Amino acid sequence: MTAYSVLMPFLPRRPEQLLPYTALVEWTNAERLWQGQAMLVEPFQGFASAAGAGFRVPTGLGVTLMPLRHPYEAAHQVRSLAMATGESVIAGFGPGGRSFQQSLLGTPYASPLTAVREYLTIVRGLLAGETVDIHGEYFSCHAEMTPAIAPRVDLGLGVLRPGMARLAGEIADVAITWLTPASYLRDTVRPAMEAGSQKAGRNVPRLAVIVPVALDRPGREPSDMVIASNSQHMQAPHYIDMLEKAGIDISGMELPAAAKRMIEGGAFVHGDIDWIIEQLAAYREAGVDEIILNVTGVFNVYGQKAAMGDLKTILAAVAS
Repeated sequence: MTAYSVLMPFLPRRPEQLLPYTALVEWTNAERLWQGQAMLVEPFQGFASAAGAGFRVPTGLGVTLMPLRHPYEAAHQVRSLAMATGESVIAGFGPGGRSFQQSLLGTPYASPLTAVREYLTIVRGLLAGETVDIHGEYFSCHAEMTPAIAPRVDLGLGVLRPGMARLAGEIADVAITWLTPASYLRDTVRPAMEAGSQKAGRNVPRLAVIVPVALDRPGREPSDMVIASNSQHMQAPHYIDMLEKAGIDISGMELPAAAKRMIEGGAFVHGDIDWIIEQLAAYREAGVDEIILNVTGVFNVYGQKAAMGDLKTILAAVAS
C-alpha cells in the first residue's frame, strides 16, 4: 500500500518552524516528514529539535549531499537522529551537482556512481555495527561505531537517471526521486532498479517520490508556483536531461513556458482535487511506495496558510 508523506515546503531559519509540519504528520495519516538538504538549519538538527519539543515523528532526508560530510559522520548523524526522535529514519544521500562538488572538493567526482557506491557501503557497514575496512577511490574508512540500540534506519539514494537507479537497485533500501513524472518512473526508473537488484541478488528497493503539487484555486497562477519551487532544477543540466528522457523537453525555453510544459508533462501536479487524486493514482500504478507531497510552490507564492490548506485537503482526500 502506498504511503503519503510531507516535505517541508521551505528552509527553516529556526527549529520551531518545523513544528506545524511535525504536528501535521503526527495528527494525520501522513507517514513521515521529509526535508532536503538545507544550508540554514541542518535537517538533522532541526528534526532533533522538533523531537525535543515533543513532536517525535518518522523522518526522511531527501537528500543530504555527500560532499558535506565523511560517511562516518553521516552514519553518526543518522543514528543520532533516530535515537533522538525514537522513530525510523530514511537517510537519503546524493552526490550533488558537479559545480557543488567542485566548490567543496576542488574537483568533481569523475565517477559519481563509484563515489556513491563507496559512500553507502561505508555508511551501511557502520550502521550494521561492522568494523569497516575500506580504502576507496573517493572515500576510505577503517573504523567502527560505538554499539547502540536505535530505531530503524533505511539508506536512500537520490535517483534521476537509469545509471543511479540501477545502483539503487544494487545497494539502497529506498530510491528517492524529484520532479520525475509517473510515466518516467514506470518506464525507466523502476525497470533500472529491478535490473540492479537482480544483478545483486536482492529485493527491489522501495521507491519514494517527491511530487510537486498544488490545488487549482481562484487567483492562483500555476506557472508561478512551478517556478517558485523548481526554477533552479529547471536550469540544471542533469534535471533538464532527465526531463527530456521523460518526454518533457524544456531545453532553451524561458521559465514561464517551461513551467507550463512541466505541468502538461506531469512533472508538476496541478488541478482540482479529483484531478490530483487521479494523478497520484498514476504514481501508485507506476510502483511508487511512498508519495511525498511537495507544496513548496504554494508556500513560496501564497504563504504558509495556503500551503498547509493544500496539504490537509490532499491528505484527507487520499485517506478517504
